[in-house]
Amino acid sequence: MNIVVSNVKGGVGKTTTAVYLAGAAAQRGRDAVYLVDADRQASSAEWFETMPISGVELVEAPSERTVAKAMEGEDGIAVVDTPPGDERIVRAALARADALVIPTRAGGVEPNRVVATLEMTPANIPAGVVICSARLGTRDLEATVEWWAELDVPVWGIIPERVSIASGPAARLSSEGLDLYGQVLKKVMARRR
Repeated sequence: MNIVVSNVKGGVGKTTTAVYLAGAAAQRGRDAVYLVDADRQASSAEWFETMPISGVELVEAPSERTVAKAMEGEDGIAVVDTPPGDERIVRAALARADALVIPTRAGGVEPNRVVATLEMTPANIPAGVVICSARLGTRDLEATVEWWAELDVPVWGIIPERVSIASGPAARLSSEGLDLYGQVLKKVMARRR
């Protein structure tokens, strides 16, 4: 299964989402798990090299050809961290995706960027948003969830701000983050094409 993590906007939690989804998949223990870093900035690779995740293999694939090759495998789960603003790599990943996870934040210009990402996605690929760095109980969060419901885009997860703040290359994956992203993974697996 190929799970693509993408949003045309940067700084929304793509790397955090990809790393945690790979960690949650590895916790399941049944499949080989690959974290595919398709971003030239190599944020996932940097995080992984600083704090390896047991049961996850890192694959660096910062081009159309290499990301396509990394997603060819028949066994296991590949979680692909895509770059912002490199439409060619994103489209190459989406062409091989079984599901798309779109990290976003509540409020601001975020919805337009998610819609642009959805417009690039083949119609047969199930897609859902994960609201990252969420401030629970706020009107912004409520309005964002309502907006996605009106557009018939499923919200596969809401990740509290405290999980995102505790994330990054120097941090271990938190049990709360793994639990929350594990719930996202269950929804993704249930909707794969």
